[in-house]
Amino acid sequence: MKYGSIEIPLSFNKESCCLNHTEPLLSASPDRLRDLLSKQLDASPPGVSNVGIVVADKTRLCEYPVYLPHITDYLLHKGIQPSCITFYIAYGTHPPQTREECLSSYGETYEQFRFVHHNSRGKEEFVTLGHTSRGTSVRIEKKVLEHDLLITFGAILHHYFAGYGGGRKLLFPGLAAYESILQNHSLFLDFNTQTLAAGCQSGQLDNNPLARDLEEIEGMLPPHLEIHAILNSKKQVCELYTGKNYKDFREVCQIYDRYFRSTDNKLYDLVVASAGGYPKDINFIQAHKSIHNAASFVKNGGKLIIFAECGDGTGNPDFMDIFTRGGREEIFTQLAIEYKNNAGTALSMMEKSERIEIQMVTSLGSKECELMGATLCTAEEAQKIIDSEPGSVAVLTNAGMLYK
Repeated sequence: MKYGSIEIPLSFNKESCCLNHTEPLLSASPDRLRDLLSKQLDASPPGVSNVGIVVADKTRLCEYPVYLPHITDYLLHKGIQPSCITFYIAYGTHPPQTREECLSSYGETYEQFRFVHHNSRGKEEFVTLGHTSRGTSVRIEKKVLEHDLLITFGAILHHYFAGYGGGRKLLFPGLAAYESILQNHSLFLDFNTQTLAAGCQSGQLDNNPLARDLEEIEGMLPPHLEIHAILNSKKQVCELYTGKNYKDFREVCQIYDRYFRSTDNKLYDLVVASAGGYPKDINFIQAHKSIHNAASFVKNGGKLIIFAECGDGTGNPDFMDIFTRGGREEIFTQLAIEYKNNAGTALSMMEKSERIEIQMVTSLGSKECELMGATLCTAEEAQKIIDSEPGSVAVLTNAGMLYK
């Protein structure tokens, strides 16, 4: 089981079921990327002189050290000056990276070009593009409007309440203002029923209020070229696609589902899962996505053992405070007054811990696990639970990638 940067061995009996996604074939290459750029941009009107490129942060890497130099080489060959190429790191509400983390994430490109570290809490860095029908104020980094060519480059992933990550999410919420992000994320909660919004599910766009809000926002964003990547379990870019609208994004999501959407409807007494190692278990906010996936395979009253290091803690210093506000009703009442970042994640974790027993092999403390409704567990204790389980057992070695 991958755990951070190491692997932890476990043994299972032959009746245990291993749940796997389908690995995409490695068909992507820098030459493929250049071909895609040529098809999309060679016929563009002349006059492009100022280019902005939006990339994800360390939690959603996309083999940037390999591919970014080929994008910049293409642009330089087209006559764009190095000083006129700017990269934006789409942090959303995530904390900024150190220089060492950026060098690891983006390679030599980080040294050679200007990188803007997006600050969602900045005071004078945003422009308002409008408001959605659901009340979201669409405020994004105003500098991106200054470019006559805007490119986003990131991986398509499923997302447990937005339906899918990547694509349009790099610009919003990736480069959005903090309050705007919270307005969109609050659609994960149904305040009338005090439950999570039913349509906010992995792989669901049409009946998902939060995803529909993002679709509406897409129509307000500046014109841009999206480079979509599909990764395998080794974090390699396997397939590359380009698009310029929401329809193109949806088509790539459908391709993604062929590999990573499970058709197994069976539920198990015990599921043992790894979040997939770093960076999928860099913190709890990221690891929760794997917990969410793995829990969907567990029977009511069953058990889940999750291996997630969470070396950077919870990922939000205020996250644990949400669990101290009382029960579900009290939390919803307070959130209706003032929504808190990652509140939906907290309530989603509460919902799962009320339905199943969750054991966590993690570097988080026992008090943190207990507050979230889980139990801290060692690898040795996990093996004992596996050995003594009389019911059905399933194994997920990369729960961050397989979902229902």
